[in-house]
Amino acid sequence: MMKTRDKFIEVARQLFARKGVENTTMNDIASASDKGRRTIYTYFKSKRDIFNAVIESETDQLLNRLRLIVARQCTPEEKLMEYVDCRFEAMREIVSRNGSLRAGFFRDVRKVDRARKIITRKETAMLRGILQEGVEQGVFAISNLNQASVIITQTIHGLDVPYIRDNLSDEGIDKGMLKSYVSDIILNGIKKR
Repeated sequence: MMKTRDKFIEVARQLFARKGVENTTMNDIASASDKGRRTIYTYFKSKRDIFNAVIESETDQLLNRLRLIVARQCTPEEKLMEYVDCRFEAMREIVSRNGSLRAGFFRDVRKVDRARKIITRKETAMLRGILQEGVEQGVFAISNLNQASVIITQTIHGLDVPYIRDNLSDEGIDKGMLKSYVSDIILNGIKKR
């Protein structure tokens, strides 16, 4: 059985997706959860608080999928390619699952940044683990793991919207090619060897 707090989060996610965050009230969430208004305020101070919990719940799902990749028994190169692939696809799924939240996601850069800050450090740490594993195995040559993991994470984040919207197809780059190019550039760079 779902805990009360989790139920509020899931109901809020569905309402936010269908009606939009701006058009959903705390009363709407409470009544759709079959709980009283006072009960929701024991868990959440405000609509922003429950919105952040929704984002955190969605991003936890992403992080769990990435953790499974990091824990796999395969080469660091394979992990890195799977990580990039999974990261793009999971973010696309999160955004598309959340209906009208999509418009707000793309329109409000501050909301995007807030949502990303929740997971950026965790993503960067996981990526750093993959890179460190590669360095220890003599597969990757990286002089500063911290900086490399931050830059790669931010690069992937910067491609979220073009990937989700498939904006690069006008340039002849479909989603599969984008994931492949990003993985290839990270793994091999562009310098001729």
